[in-house]
Amino acid sequence: MSTPAVVKLRSFVTLEKGKPPAAQPYYGPDGDRYLTPEYLRMGGECGLAKAAPRSTRVEDGDTILLWDGSNAGEVLYGRSGILASTMSHASHAGRFDDAYFFYALKQWEPYLKGQTSGSGIPHIDKEIFGSLSIIEFSSREQSKISDVLSTLDRAIEQTEALLAKQQRIRMGLMHDLLTRGIDEHGDLRSEQTHEFKGSPLGRIPVEWESASLATFIPSAEYGVSASLGKSGFPVLRMNNLLDGEAQLSDLKFTDVPVPEQLWLRDGDVLFNRTNSWEHVGRTGIWRGQIEKATFASYLVRLNPHPAKLLPEMLNFWLNWERTQIAMRRQATPAVQQVNINPTNLRSIPAAFPRNLDEQTEITVRISAVREVLNTYEKLIRKLKSMKNGLMQDLLTGNRRVTALLNQGEG
Repeated sequence: MSTPAVVKLRSFVTLEKGKPPAAQPYYGPDGDRYLTPEYLRMGGECGLAKAAPRSTRVEDGDTILLWDGSNAGEVLYGRSGILASTMSHASHAGRFDDAYFFYALKQWEPYLKGQTSGSGIPHIDKEIFGSLSIIEFSSREQSKISDVLSTLDRAIEQTEALLAKQQRIRMGLMHDLLTRGIDEHGDLRSEQTHEFKGSPLGRIPVEWESASLATFIPSAEYGVSASLGKSGFPVLRMNNLLDGEAQLSDLKFTDVPVPEQLWLRDGDVLFNRTNSWEHVGRTGIWRGQIEKATFASYLVRLNPHPAKLLPEMLNFWLNWERTQIAMRRQATPAVQQVNINPTNLRSIPAAFPRNLDEQTEITVRISAVREVLNTYEKLIRKLKSMKNGLMQDLLTGNRRVTALLNQGEG
């Protein structure tokens, strides 16, 4: 097995930076796709522009570098169109397999992002870029490497599409379950077949109770106010609430005495009362993952009435998009953040089934969809980890694809 050559980018790569278009948006007959980083990352709809005389045009499969801006150094897979002025087309003049060349540069992306320069808008340092190297495998080996990595990319894209579909299903299901509920036969109610009544939240089943949230949550408690460090008792913070669950990653600790009533109990619902608009109102449920833990003062423990509201039902309801919007209407601005105090939170209108068995069935159905989402999310993480590992092995020559090539010959 021959040793492949290692070549510097400056010895063969040509860079052509994008230019501002003559007009954008543009709807004339000679309009062309105007490629932006967002479009190249996510796909979807692309705006049209009129090319300037010196516009940089690229084709499907070209390798694009985000040259300027906060994400300078990002390597993107090109599509046919006019290149925006923040990006550059990296051309290898036919020396490499196109897909292999893209992956070979992609492996340098973290390094490039960490080496940007400029006192104002960050940009790629051309000298640093030129000093990077890639391995010049045989054309057959390049093609096989790109086939392996492309196969994983397609699997990731397909799984992400399935995840997005399930997320849409979950949103629709939550809206139906949290507004219409389930009858004694396990069917979703509708106004055509069941009796509904008016409420501050709109039409709800007659079997439901409508009142301020305080009726369902008679009390709430702030967490401990103490300095946090690396030893003592675990203290949950805002970053430990994710996707409706309490997580144990990046825990902080306190060595001050914790009042008995502030130890977390299995099923406690925690609410983040103060932060930026993006994070205020974040809610998660504690499932007793460890024996002794408490929570920080900027979190609030909400104590549902045991005969009126299940903690799981409360947690889903608080994480529902419609409730999140209603909560933010109660937020008061502070210095660089906003605050939702428990009193304001508990003043918002709410509606829940009087029957706790119905609440249980609602949470079971929402949880089932959540489990499907978790499965897809785990698979995506696994596939991405496999791809990162293979990129490191295959693109550096630590692992050769000779065996795969021999199989193809057989």
